[in-house]
Amino acid sequence: MAIKSLGYIGINSTNLDQWREYGCQVMGLEDASERNGATDSSLYLKMDEHPYRITVQLADSDGFGFCGWETNNQQGFDEAVSSLKDAGVEVEMGSSELAAARKVHQLARFSDPSGNRHEIYWGMISDFKRLVSPVGVRKFVTGQIGMGHAVLPAPNFDATIELFSNVLGFGLSDLMELRFSPDPNEPVKRLWFMHCNSRHHSVAFFEVAHPAGCIHIMTEVEDIDEVGRGNDRRIAHNVGLSGTLGRHANDHMVSFYMKSPGGFDVEYGAEGRTVDDWASYEVFESTVASFWGHDFSVGQQ
Repeated sequence: MAIKSLGYIGINSTNLDQWREYGCQVMGLEDASERNGATDSSLYLKMDEHPYRITVQLADSDGFGFCGWETNNQQGFDEAVSSLKDAGVEVEMGSSELAAARKVHQLARFSDPSGNRHEIYWGMISDFKRLVSPVGVRKFVTGQIGMGHAVLPAPNFDATIELFSNVLGFGLSDLMELRFSPDPNEPVKRLWFMHCNSRHHSVAFFEVAHPAGCIHIMTEVEDIDEVGRGNDRRIAHNVGLSGTLGRHANDHMVSFYMKSPGGFDVEYGAEGRTVDDWASYEVFESTVASFWGHDFSVGQQ
């Protein structure tokens, strides 16, 4: 597989200060904008030795921008680009100026059949300075398994899954089929979780549309105590709760969900499942989201 991890995400914002406060004071990320040469229209949020993991761009509307997928080297990058082009996907090669802004050697951009925007890149450029969290978060779980995961809307579900599985080489981790009401005539919405490394899933696709362009993103901290501190900060900053504390049945993450300034949710968790041998892993369908907790009705109140 040419793609190795979710390297970064991009967010569109009408107010960078909202994301600066939310990212730094609630999530515990470091504002690395000055170090990365940001302008008044951009913000870089750091969580590990990478120069950033979240980039926020000033825009006319709030919402999710794109996923940035990391390849190990130029050979892997070229392989991914060739696979996309061979499948008839329109690929735009990023300019040297855009690559410099992203702090990578080379990147390309494309959209999947559901309209989600993606970038692929190789050659991270970093000074390898450690995270200095303004609220004392010691560590985010990243490294070779990437920055976390993103759950994206996929109304054109079958074609989107085909692209990520047959063209980009992602594997299926597990799946769900959901209805939002007890009406048996309501169409089932599919939710598929997919991996590109040992993290249980780096992306998931939900067979719905979403105005923000993303259902949620997930960042993982090193232990449950850190999750609790994150929830305390959420309360202190009056950030809305989207889902109560719980443990997921598929990736075993202990987490809560909170609203973000981008109109999508942020899952903040610990103890996420990793799989070292996918060849012996059994794909399953779960009929519940969690072993316990994760009451999402609070987000509608």
